[in-house]
Amino acid sequence: MITFLKTLLIVLLVYFGIKFLARLLGPYLMRYIAKKAGERFEKAFQNNNQSSKTSKRPGEVTIDKMPNTHKKSKDTVGEYVDFEEVE
Repeated sequence: MITFLKTLLIVLLVYFGIKFLARLLGPYLMRYIAKKAGERFEKAFQNNNQSSKTSKRPGEVTIDKMPNTHKKSKDTVGEYVDFEEVE
């Protein structure tokens, strides 16, 4: 019975210790993750912006995506079936 209580006490202490540390360190961890994500986005934006600036001359027009020129006609909606009313 004593070993069960010791085990239960250790489990509860570990649980509450982790919970306490998570409350203390959680904001710092989230701030660090947000800072790293912001740096990655900024770096990707700068790389994209620099590559587009170096390849274009002033006044040059570029088209990134051509519009789809193959449009399907909607003439064939379906087959018309003539019907008669039956009394």
